[in-house]
Amino acid sequence: MNEKDYFAGTHGRECKTTYSLLKAFPESKVNIRPHPKSRSALELAFVLANQELFFAQAAEGKIDFSIFATQPPAAMAEVIKVLEKNHAAAEKALAKASMEDLNQMINFGGQDMRRLAALWANQFDIVHHRGQFSVYLRLADASVPSIYGPTADTAAGTSA
Repeated sequence: MNEKDYFAGTHGRECKTTYSLLKAFPESKVNIRPHPKSRSALELAFVLANQELFFAQAAEGKIDFSIFATQPPAAMAEVIKVLEKNHAAAEKALAKASMEDLNQMINFGGQDMRRLAALWANQFDIVHHRGQFSVYLRLADASVPSIYGPTADTAAGTSA
């Protein structure tokens, strides 16, 4: 298995986890925020959804950070649709990119790195934001689904 295929498999699994976290969020509480300087749950979910589009951009060699400046839709269900659409675009771009393409250099936030390294950096950033989002789920009194194993909500003997 080459590095591209390994990344693609990891990314697919990780997106399913992101999807399950967003699906678990109660629509009635999308405006909560843990601190006045923090994003709302809806805004943070939209960041996660747009990071999927960022994968497509990195694979294609044209990163545009302005995607994170757009306003989220009004409902979590719409953010989930954005996640699904952007994930499909990311999978398509990654499938189309050759290892030669992914080894080309790209400017990622002021730093030159391989496109594949930018994909991994974005994946790690998603993991970070998902951790934040799991706290938002707790603040919303919602169940936290499995991320990398059982949570207090999914462990044996507890409700899911």
